[in-house]
Amino acid sequence: MSRALAVFHGRFGRATVYQLNRPFNIHAHREGHLIFHVGGIPACIDVSDGHHDLNETSVVAVNPWEPHNFLPADLDGGAIFFVLYVNAEWFAPDASGTHRMRFGRTQFRRTPALDKHIRRTAALVCGAPSLSSLDSELRRLIDICYDESWQQAEIARDPRANGSVTDFRVRKCIKMMSESPGAEIELDTIARESGLSRPHFYRLFRVQTGVTPNLYLNTLIMEHALEALVASETPIADIGFDLGFSSQSGFTRFFAANVGMAPTDYRRAAKILRA
Repeated sequence: MSRALAVFHGRFGRATVYQLNRPFNIHAHREGHLIFHVGGIPACIDVSDGHHDLNETSVVAVNPWEPHNFLPADLDGGAIFFVLYVNAEWFAPDASGTHRMRFGRTQFRRTPALDKHIRRTAALVCGAPSLSSLDSELRRLIDICYDESWQQAEIARDPRANGSVTDFRVRKCIKMMSESPGAEIELDTIARESGLSRPHFYRLFRVQTGVTPNLYLNTLIMEHALEALVASETPIADIGFDLGFSSQSGFTRFFAANVGMAPTDYRRAAKILRA
């Protein structure tokens, strides 16, 4: 079973050091995503339509809402990965509709200096001698990776890609999902209340957001689950029920399929720095 060796929630977002030996479901994040292999057998990850190696010579960067799934090579012992989930607000469009921050390419090389910084910061996440100084170190690593992603970019990405949702019906659907995200939500009902047929809803939603309605809803549910796990002492069964799951086992299966481990393991490893 995959497990969290360390979890840190800070102002920058969240950082995790995972021992992973199981595949994930295809999922997405509102945050940006940086993935570093730091030990064990290399693995792979599919991001949108691309297939990328996760090894000690590269970094994989995933922009918000890009669907991806982890594909391990070692299904027994697993490998060690250092993963950063970067504050979604840093990627939000500005008044002109241009993104403040987006990674320049999905995979780029780890220079010797960057590799040293990655390993040092991963060790700090595991040790966390000072949560405030750790937050600063992680911000610095994110900045370095952002610069490297653009320095190594062969073709500049469209800065408006995956921008603001413009269709009022899709915005209404997102508002309804966001007000009370839960596994019991009927997407067909949301489509009808927005004046859309089911096929038109699914097609328009994907065009506007880059992901399916199911994937979007799962992301919202995971955000609420993660916040409840680290910011409260609410029993895990109650968190699951609040999110629309009929049993703790159903919630645990959903969480493990999207995070790679049980919610009890995630909570046990988590440290949090509040603003």
